[in-house]
Amino acid sequence: MSRRELADEGATDPSARRDPMTEPPGQAAGQSVFQAPYTAMTWGIVLSVGLVAFESMGVATVLPEIAGRLGGLNAYGWGFSALMLANLIGTVAAGRSADRHGPARPLGIGLAVFAAGCALAGAAPNWPIFLAGRFVQGLGVGAVMALAYTVIGLNYPEHLRSRMFALVSGAWTVPSLVGPALAGLVAEHIHWRGVFVLLLPLIGLAWAMAVPPLLRRGHPHPPAADEPRGTWWRGPVARGILVSAGTAVLLGGLQLTDLALLVPLALLGSVAAVLGLRTVLPPGTLRGRRGVPTGVLIRFLLCGAYFGSEAFLPLGLTQLRGLSTTEAGIGLSAGAITWVLGAAWQGRADDRWRGSSRALPIGAGCAVLAAGVAIIAVGILIDSVPALVAVLGWAVGGAGMGIAFNAATTDAMEQAPADRQGEVSGAMQLAQTLAVAVLSGLGGAAIALAHEHGAATATALTATFGLTAALAVTGVATAHRIRRTA
Repeated sequence: MSRRELADEGATDPSARRDPMTEPPGQAAGQSVFQAPYTAMTWGIVLSVGLVAFESMGVATVLPEIAGRLGGLNAYGWGFSALMLANLIGTVAAGRSADRHGPARPLGIGLAVFAAGCALAGAAPNWPIFLAGRFVQGLGVGAVMALAYTVIGLNYPEHLRSRMFALVSGAWTVPSLVGPALAGLVAEHIHWRGVFVLLLPLIGLAWAMAVPPLLRRGHPHPPAADEPRGTWWRGPVARGILVSAGTAVLLGGLQLTDLALLVPLALLGSVAAVLGLRTVLPPGTLRGRRGVPTGVLIRFLLCGAYFGSEAFLPLGLTQLRGLSTTEAGIGLSAGAITWVLGAAWQGRADDRWRGSSRALPIGAGCAVLAAGVAIIAVGILIDSVPALVAVLGWAVGGAGMGIAFNAATTDAMEQAPADRQGEVSGAMQLAQTLAVAVLSGLGGAAIALAHEHGAATATALTATFGLTAALAVTGVATAHRIRRTA
């Protein structure tokens, strides 16, 4: 039986999956993730994710200044794309390494690579070297984000996992509230390079808190010694590179306004990316097979709906409704706050769904997210409606995202076989990265094409919000497949 078949069988056969973690004698069901023996590991994971989140939001704030100073304005978009494409590779490589060697080593390497990328970008004398630094950062970012979920799945007992997933959501979302302002202050009063360099000691602290406890625990479920290994060019990392390259071609094509070039490049990139995805995602993901594959698919749908809408919310509020940048930022902050609240609520209420399908909170969260997207579209596109209705709408959407995202992540990781925790975690992170890239690219292409052919920005945003709302609705229809039938 192949490794893939074993993975599929492990999703349904309880004996082939990781047994629920045995809780230490006397451990209370209400034990906190911040109590021993999880204290240092919890803080290390939270800090690691928080630093990645701060860096992502902070760089978005100061990137225009960096591009201007380093001569990169004509290739501005690649300041984001370089990190994202490397993220895909780092996600796959770290997930598979965690399955073979345990999460300690790849997490330590991922944090070290992230630090090296920060140092390179912070010292870059020109734009090409800065992009190289961003690419190195992306390798580390992909590893850290994928392994955060792997560490939780392998090292926390069942009753604490949902709380940790909610905490990781908060660790990502909270820095998005303060990251832009703090990065702006650093760039204004110190230097833009400080946004990168000042993180280095904090990354070292995250390494010191997270990695040693994991090394002491070892690998809970090492693979069989005789498990065959194929040639590297047929392996998941090579396929991850294919996904990254295909996505790069797709995004490059979407940025063109000449349809004669846009269409073939987009098709070529899409075909290459799909061929790679068939290997690096759990079997049946593209068809929505029940169980873990549906969990990965729902991650794509949720992130495409949420981040695809979020990317164009400030543009609509400032250009179409005349709000200031600060007022538009309130909309983003509203969604971030309610995401944390929704995830926290789901984490506390998760006991009622433990051991059974979380289809109800996932479907309800997707429905609330779809309603939020519809409300922001109304607030942006209809002049007679107050613009701040869009801010209220994004608060609604954020709550739905927090509920569905946390529930889907918990359920998918709970079903993952013991020796495929890293693979599943990496697949979910890859789906998220790919969704953000593709939906942002499609929205940007819609705006470029609209302007090229004399249409208004509102037309492009109507199409974009319609697509993101459709993804959320698809999530509602897909939620019932999160668990395999008996």
